[in-house]
Amino acid sequence: MDDPTGLRRGTPRLIATDLDGTLLRSDGTVSGRSVAALRGVAEVGLETVLVTARPPRWLDELAHVVGARGVAICGNGAFRYDVARQRVFRERTMARDVVTEIVRDLREQVPGTGFAAERSTGLAAESMFAAIHDHPEDLVTTSEIELLRDAAVGKLLARNPHLTDEEFIEVATQVVGDRAIVAFSGAGGLAEISALGVTKAAALREWSDELGIASEEVWAFGDMPNDLPMLQWAGRSFAVANAHPDVLTAVTDHCPGNDEDGVARTLEMLLDGLGP
Repeated sequence: MDDPTGLRRGTPRLIATDLDGTLLRSDGTVSGRSVAALRGVAEVGLETVLVTARPPRWLDELAHVVGARGVAICGNGAFRYDVARQRVFRERTMARDVVTEIVRDLREQVPGTGFAAERSTGLAAESMFAAIHDHPEDLVTTSEIELLRDAAVGKLLARNPHLTDEEFIEVATQVVGDRAIVAFSGAGGLAEISALGVTKAAALREWSDELGIASEEVWAFGDMPNDLPMLQWAGRSFAVANAHPDVLTAVTDHCPGNDEDGVARTLEMLLDGLGP
């Protein structure tokens, strides 16, 4: 870990952490050590918030990890979720005409692309997309994702099985252009498309502003390119050792990998520094 004694400088007021590949271990579990560390910083009065690409429904099993306010930022910033009450209480969705245009252009320019959509009401997917991905039992299926009218899209998911992850993310970014934001969290080659202005950083900044917390009072942890806006906004940013190369070069600090409980070990040192 970089400069352990440096943890004593600039005590944060808010801890923000990504989940998969960062706080969670590679098998998707959260260790007892990580839970204890998050509870420890909460007990001394620091705010904690989970900031993840996961949809809201994937946070219910992690209710014991969320901070005292029980809030998680989901869908790369599209949803703010009250985990205890299992309800979305803030969402930033994509305009319907933008979704239609992007889907049309990706279909035409990258044949074989399938689509799904995360909405506050749950996941909807085209039949082709659903056939190659795990999905909830209450999945809404459709022949074409743009035909759905029952709920707005918080995050549009696109995948093309004929291209590598890197190839598809690159071409999808080019096709989408300045109409939306394309992010990559490392999840199965998915291009995760959100409305302009919707990022983990924007959602975390909004939440921090409501709490009266400045960016320099925030510590953020992450591992993948979709974490970069949040990491670059936070006053202090930590990349776990297993992070994407672009993340490792963009942060102020590094910590051990997710399977070594790097977030927990950093927070433990913070707590030691706050001791008498």
